Amino acid sequence: MRDAVIVEAVRTPIGKGRPNGSLAHVHPVELLAHTLRTLVERSGVDPALIDDVIGGTVDQVGEQAMNTTRYAVLSAGFPESVPATTVDRQCGSSQQAVHFAAQGVISGAYDLVVACGVESMSRVPMWSNVPAGKDPFGPGVAERYPEGLIPQGISAELIAAKWSLSREEMDAFAVGSHRKAAAAWEGGLFADEVAPLDGVSRDECVRPGSSTEVLAGLKPAYYDPAFGERFPQIDWNVTAGNASPVNDGASAVLITSSETAARLGLRPLARLHSFAVTGSDPLLMLTGVVPATEKVLRKASLTLDDIDLFEVNEAFSSVVLAWRQETGADLSKVNVHGGAIAIGHPLGASGTRLTTTLVHAMRARGARYALQTMCEAGGLANAMVLEGL
Repeated sequence: MRDAVIVEAVRTPIGKGRPNGSLAHVHPVELLAHTLRTLVERSGVDPALIDDVIGGTVDQVGEQAMNTTRYAVLSAGFPESVPATTVDRQCGSSQQAVHFAAQGVISGAYDLVVACGVESMSRVPMWSNVPAGKDPFGPGVAERYPEGLIPQGISAELIAAKWSLSREEMDAFAVGSHRKAAAAWEGGLFADEVAPLDGVSRDECVRPGSSTEVLAGLKPAYYDPAFGERFPQIDWNVTAGNASPVNDGASAVLITSSETAARLGLRPLARLHSFAVTGSDPLLMLTGVVPATEKVLRKASLTLDDIDLFEVNEAFSSVVLAWRQETGADLSKVNVHGGAIAIGHPLGASGTRLTTTLVHAMRARGARYALQTMCEAGGLANAMVLEGL
């Protein structure tokens, strides 16, 4: 059976998703086009050989509507014959693009394919795709969950309460993320993955001077008396400091088979070993990373002890810390170059951003196996195992 390998992986620096953010002046199509151009330049492949480009975007409206990935392909200067599609599995959209791309290579449908993602949260804010007064869920969901679904921030609070995670523990984890990301930047560990754009060369949200004392002064980000009455167990410990920020960015990975890589003279960075997707309780919507981790390890015939590095998307500190409690994973192996709390979380770009960071970390550290997993709105999660080459 054919395999699937990653031969190049790049990302933009991650900017603040605000009007004054470092990348707010860049149209999302151009953000993604920049990573696509860089991907083929660094790999040396002829873009005419690319069978498909699969991109992830969450808020597919306004400047991110009309199949953003297709127009990024055209803006990047690829031949018009190169097709593209845009997928949505919420925060895991571009990780799902990786799954689809790799599965296409393994099946023989593709020889060379790009998985990528983009989100410009400064230009297309979160929930822009749900007009005021409109219901995206429908009457059947309302009947199934008569008390109503909840925002992700409330889910993060419920997770903190269920797993008895203190404010101090969540803040300390967030500070650790900033310190790891700052150390990675100072050590030159992002040089091979970041493609500077318009004079922006570093992630904008990394705060080397972050401390638990500073974070302790932040107010709860999601306090709501109505939810407090509904969920009296919530202690309101989730803040802007122990959650991911809103961001702008794009990322892309180039996937092929070992045979095609050898024929084209490409150096594989990692093999895409196993994949899993799961659904979970849409109220505790961010806990799917736990069953997804268990499922992908079973598919890979591996145990947690076999995994050298983990990338677990830091949507909130509570998500990663609850996942650690349930799995027993060693936190020293998790997000070793910092996570989304520090680097940022540009929604549709985050899946391939994590993959990009992970494959370069694997090579730098000589890792044999690595595992990536992401929680997603609606009670979903993706997970995959990578094998170092």
